[in-house]
Amino acid sequence: MELLSGKRAAERVQNIVSPKYQVHAYAVDLSVRNIYALDPVGQVDFGGSEYRAAGKIELARYRAYPEDTYEWWDLGRGSYLVEYNESFEFPDDEFGLLEPDERLQRAGASHATQMLRGRIKQLEVLLTVDTMRVRVKQNARVSRLRLFHFSPATPTVIVVPPPAAKPRARKKGRKK
Repeated sequence: MELLSGKRAAERVQNIVSPKYQVHAYAVDLSVRNIYALDPVGQVDFGGSEYRAAGKIELARYRAYPEDTYEWWDLGRGSYLVEYNESFEFPDDEFGLLEPDERLQRAGASHATQMLRGRIKQLEVLLTVDTMRVRVKQNARVSRLRLFHFSPATPTVIVVPPPAAKPRARKKGRKK
């Protein structure tokens, strides 16, 4: 397995806001397009016939300063859906590892690390805020994507030796 350079990984990522700041030696940062609150009720059952995803409620944004180009979300303790600006398309022999950005964690929020495969037009992750409040600005870099290439498995040949010949039994009563 090989970790791809950020430049090679960026070739699989569409809608990068600013390659200068998002593409690193061995990773690509992902940025926030939108953040949603969750409708309080989702449903999961064994067979899936009664499954219902929790709804998304768009959150209001605000300008911290009148001259700001981008707006902020003010998130209280709880869970939110983060929608990214970027989308992806990975070949069959590659997968992405999505991790929370260290700055996001130090600010008091995080999301689960995920493996990504194939084509993903609109990725969303469940963001958890563990502090009283976290402010997130539009296009903030909140996650890091690392891309791995793996070789198709080479067949393993296992050689099983033939069973050992059984020693001949001696006949009783005969002496040599």
